[in-house]
Amino acid sequence: MPVDPNDGDLRVSTGNPGLDDILGGGLDADRMYLYEGRPGAGKTTLALQFLLDGARRGERVLYITLSETERELQLVARRHGWSLEGVEIAELVPPETLLDQSQEITLLHPAELELGETTRLILERVRSSNPSRLVIDSLSELRLLAQNPLRYRRQVLSLKQFFASRNCTVVLLDDKTSQQNDLQLHSISHGVVLLEQLAIDYGAERRRLRVIKMRGIDFRGGFHDMRIVRGGIEVYPRLVASEHHADFSGDFTPSGNAGLDALLGGGLERGTNALLIGAAGVGKSSLALTYTLSAADRGERSAIFAFDEGRGTIEARSKALGLDLAPRIDAGMVLFQQVDPAEMSPGEFAAIVRRRVEDDGVRMVVIDSLNGYLNAMPDERFLILQMHELLTYLAQQGVVTILVLAQHGMVGAMETPLDISYLSDAVVMLRYFEHSGMVRRALSVVKKRSGYHEQSIREFQLGPRGLVVGPPLTEFSGLLAGTPVYTGKPGPLLPDAAREGG
Repeated sequence: MPVDPNDGDLRVSTGNPGLDDILGGGLDADRMYLYEGRPGAGKTTLALQFLLDGARRGERVLYITLSETERELQLVARRHGWSLEGVEIAELVPPETLLDQSQEITLLHPAELELGETTRLILERVRSSNPSRLVIDSLSELRLLAQNPLRYRRQVLSLKQFFASRNCTVVLLDDKTSQQNDLQLHSISHGVVLLEQLAIDYGAERRRLRVIKMRGIDFRGGFHDMRIVRGGIEVYPRLVASEHHADFSGDFTPSGNAGLDALLGGGLERGTNALLIGAAGVGKSSLALTYTLSAADRGERSAIFAFDEGRGTIEARSKALGLDLAPRIDAGMVLFQQVDPAEMSPGEFAAIVRRRVEDDGVRMVVIDSLNGYLNAMPDERFLILQMHELLTYLAQQGVVTILVLAQHGMVGAMETPLDISYLSDAVVMLRYFEHSGMVRRALSVVKKRSGYHEQSIREFQLGPRGLVVGPPLTEFSGLLAGTPVYTGKPGPLLPDAAREGG
């Protein structure tokens, strides 16, 4: 928060780093804001984070609850590992006389008296506590007591006028149980934050947040994924690549395999990405591991995000290829994370990638595979947009990104579940082909934006010596079409020694 209270730009932290980032620093002080969302969306948790931040700064903070009890709030705090010491809680209920049927009033509806009495209790508690931060939970109770929109609007306006004369930042909670499109609070509030909880066909529910309105604050619009964890709400601001730039040299990143580097015209340049595409089991992940281990041996940290395989499977496969991954992981040079697309939102995934780059110094990122990442998205259109931002961000950080994409089918005509080749700086195609009753593998670079690459198609094999790249398959045609025709002499294309133990 700025020190000078007279600069007109005093900001108050929301207590949530992600939301502060979306708002460019926090809320304007001494204004009234609205957090709205259906029950269970996370409003109470986000509001408590706001008050706890104030308490940590030595401010007087007050939570006025018209719906939940103090015991329930204490339970929420305990589940998050919080202490509400320093947070004053005022539990307001209608006066007991109004709940007594023997005191029933016939000339005036009880709700009219309850509304006035409830408002009076709120104002009295604020005057006595004089907080700098206040939460009122929830306005749906006042809406029910008001009975009509006009009385309700007047009541909220009177609260706003009351707080305008006090140095207090107010957060109102509304559970949206009223009729649809009730915009009374939107027009009155200085800012509105919407919290949503979405049920998907399979997997955990998805939560997201959107700043609908914020007067005088240049906020980052759109939906932002979030998650409720022990310790509060984690908000993952939508990644905007143009906000992140870093200086780096565009030198080559070698794979450690001379044949592969020759195919790529020297290797992959920093700040570029490569798409490895081919059928299941053809060797895409092994090719990515070759790059990862080479980076670790150079002293550069890499990160592998595995959507399809567990750590044990990948370590066993890499060891069989003479690429021992486990020691590099144990040494912290390769950061391995298995991703469950049913449990992790795309926004959270992008936030984790960014954390690996900025906090852990990762210089190479492997996403294995895009097929699994696709399953994390409710709509393919948004996958392309989000992947574009993520790849642009990584490029501007000088990170080499390797994307693995499995095609449908094994031999012959192949289908690609997602066309992301136009976003890729380099496309490496891996194919099966048959020769003399043997299944073999072919490798080719079909695209490279940043410079020269070989136009030839080479055979490759995977074995105890790792990746072995053979000479160009000059005596074949139709390999990429899936209908190879061989016109050369009989005999193996690569010596059998390359396949020994493979």
